[in-house]
Amino acid sequence: MQPTNNVDRYRQIGTVLARHGLGTLADALGIGNWLPGPLRIRGGTVRGHLTNAQRFRLALEDLGPTFIKLGQVLSTRSDLLPPDYLTELSKLQSNAVPIDSATVLQVIAEELGAPVDELFASFDREPLASASIGQAHAAVTLNGTAVVVKVRRPGAVSLINQDLEILQNLAAQASRRSELAHRYDVVGLASEFAHTLRAELDYLQEGRNAERFAEDFRTTDSLHIPRVFWDTTTSRVLTLERITGTRVDDVEALDAQGANRTAIVTLAVDLIAEMVFTHGFFHADPHPGNLFVESDRRIGLIDFGMVGEIDDDLRAGISKLFVALASNDADRIGFALIGLSVTRVTPDRDGLRSDLVRFMALYRGRELGEVRIGPLVTRAFGILRDHHIQLQPQVILLLRMLLMVEGLGVRLDPQFSLGTALEPYARRMAEERFSPAQMAKRAAKASLAAAELSIELPDKLRRIFDLIDTNGVEVHLRAAELDPIVGRVERIGHRLVAGMIASAFIRGVGELASHSSGRNRMWVVPLFRVGFGAATALSGYLAWTARPKLGRRGR
Repeated sequence: MQPTNNVDRYRQIGTVLARHGLGTLADALGIGNWLPGPLRIRGGTVRGHLTNAQRFRLALEDLGPTFIKLGQVLSTRSDLLPPDYLTELSKLQSNAVPIDSATVLQVIAEELGAPVDELFASFDREPLASASIGQAHAAVTLNGTAVVVKVRRPGAVSLINQDLEILQNLAAQASRRSELAHRYDVVGLASEFAHTLRAELDYLQEGRNAERFAEDFRTTDSLHIPRVFWDTTTSRVLTLERITGTRVDDVEALDAQGANRTAIVTLAVDLIAEMVFTHGFFHADPHPGNLFVESDRRIGLIDFGMVGEIDDDLRAGISKLFVALASNDADRIGFALIGLSVTRVTPDRDGLRSDLVRFMALYRGRELGEVRIGPLVTRAFGILRDHHIQLQPQVILLLRMLLMVEGLGVRLDPQFSLGTALEPYARRMAEERFSPAQMAKRAAKASLAAAELSIELPDKLRRIFDLIDTNGVEVHLRAAELDPIVGRVERIGHRLVAGMIASAFIRGVGELASHSSGRNRMWVVPLFRVGFGAATALSGYLAWTARPKLGRRGR
């Protein structure tokens, strides 16, 4: 029975943890004192020869849908948990009891304003699938289109919101009690998990995700994204075109149909790579149950509740990592990984570099196509975990998705190499980082930042002087101590001037290109080349003049 209030639920969570021999975890979460006396004394009743990882998995299963979802998410976090926990958590399955058909029909009638028989030509009372959030039913629309109707489980939102609130409170307590929990930003982890799970509860958002994929691949005939039927869709009910075909991992069925498994893998990887590297919006849960091979050899894709997005900053960070990996430079790899993290503390850079050098030695001299991505990522995550480096959630989603793709590819084609399949895309992304367009974009961004600084600086200086006038301040400096300060101000001034010049140049060329007549437009390219050369020369000059000061400071 679901607890009626948070206090009962806290007590229930503590009791379940203690019963599975995880009383120490209950104490770390700040709920150990709520345990019944016998459990505090005995420390648990479900023990035997189980490992801590097994007990943790069993406890999550006992705690219900929200905690099962949490475990499933954690099963992909190699940067947080050791392999034995990942193995156990990957076994978690939602054993949800199906919703009875009368309740399903009632929810649909309440949401859509009419009984099922008036909305659909036919509706199968037996579910296609049942999960903790909702279940799916086959149906046919009034115009004869086969669809799948997903119905959210009654009470799911209140139940999950209660657990999410508790999880975030427990994370805050753990962060205050444990330095390790603080380093790993468990508060941020709980917040991100809550955001992801709440998005899955909203079927309107899933429908919008499906439509975005359909728009991204509108010119592609090889990927089938189901159509959304908005007239029979709400936040609690989602109606999608039904995808029929053979599950992509059903090797026997594909062979019986004479399908070319290698071609299927190649197509699937190309489509996923286009999502990631071209559109920056990808399906984050491409497990075999969500991919189908249709009779015309199209790939059918379903279930759009979990998606990932790559913005310009993240793309730049991934590009830096690709460039660092290509150059085999441990320092640059370390900086790139830290740039992709949400780490709260500065890691031991020397120790990180030493570990990365040993890691890279394992793969030196081998082409990317000769390396299995799964073991490589697992080793790399072990290093990150040792140095308390936690990657951004979107990076984790991307890596999780790629590992799923590699597992699927190897099942269909034992010779499949994800490294070989992705190498052209990775190379292109790394090359784009140094393209004139991207360099101009970064220069424009830097110049805008410099311009903003030039506007804000007088006000900030005025506030400082006001503070000095009000409170007074005593400063004791020797003349020799002023040299580095003056030098730094001089360098900042140089860069500010250079940024403003670059900003004016980029804006001027843009306006000239957009407003010039056909005869004058011929001067745009030569002007850009001259200006770009001048900006490069100016940058070189500033770097040369700064070199002696930097050298002395380094000594």
